[in-house]
Amino acid sequence: MEDKKRVLVKFSGEALAGDNGFGIENSILKFIALEIKGLIENHIELGIVIGGGNIIRGVSAAKGGLIKRTSGDHMGMLATVINAIAIQEALESYGLEVRVQSAIKMEAFCETYIMRRAQRHLEKGRVVIFAAGTGNPYFTTDTTAILRAVEIGAQMVIKATKVNGVYDKDPKKFSDAVFLNSLSYDEAMRDNIKVMDDTAIALAKDNQLPIVVCNMFKEGNLLKILQGDTSLCSIVKNQ
Repeated sequence: MEDKKRVLVKFSGEALAGDNGFGIENSILKFIALEIKGLIENHIELGIVIGGGNIIRGVSAAKGGLIKRTSGDHMGMLATVINAIAIQEALESYGLEVRVQSAIKMEAFCETYIMRRAQRHLEKGRVVIFAAGTGNPYFTTDTTAILRAVEIGAQMVIKATKVNGVYDKDPKKFSDAVFLNSLSYDEAMRDNIKVMDDTAIALAKDNQLPIVVCNMFKEGNLLKILQGDTSLCSIVKNQ
C-alpha cells in the first residue's frame, strides 16, 4: 500500500437506520466509527459523504405536490447535516479528529465547505465529512461524493452498501444474477445495474475516478480493499 492514500467513502443514510428503517442506530454508528478508525490508523486520508434517506428524501417529500422539489431537496440537505454531526460525534468518541464541512453556511454546527481547507485537514490526518450535498437541489449525494472526491484529489470513491458489489441484475430477485468484479462507466449506467445516478457516473468518467462498490457491514472490508484485495468488491473504471 502507498504511504499516503486519499479516498472518499460514500455511506447511504438508510444504512444508519439499521433495521429500524428510520433515524440513527447507535450500534451502526459505532461500527462505522471503528471501521474508519482502522483506515486512519493505516495512514489513509479520508473524506466522507453521507446521504439523508434515513430522515427524508427530497424526491419523496415532493411526491404529493404540497412541497416543491427544491424545498424537498433543501430538507434532504439538512438531513445529511444531522447524519454528518452524528458520525462526527461517533468518530471523536474514538479519539479521531473530525471536521464537518457544509455546502450551505451554518457556522453554529460546522465549517462552510472550502476546498483548500478540506485538503489541509486531510493532510493533517483529520477526517472530513462533507454535508448538505452540493448545496443545490436536483443533485444527489452520489454526485456530491464524486464532485468532492475530484476536488480533494481522492484516488477513488468507495460506495459502502449492504451488498458485496454489483450484479448484472437484482440478486434478491434473480437466483442467476452474476457478480461483476469489474465494469466500465457505461455499463454502470445501465438501468438494470445503476451503481450511481447518471450524473455522478458521467462526472467520474470525465475525471477517470474509479468507483468501488462493497459491503460496509463486513468487518475490516474497507481496509482490505484499500490494501489491494479486489475480490471483495466491484470496481467501475476504464476498461
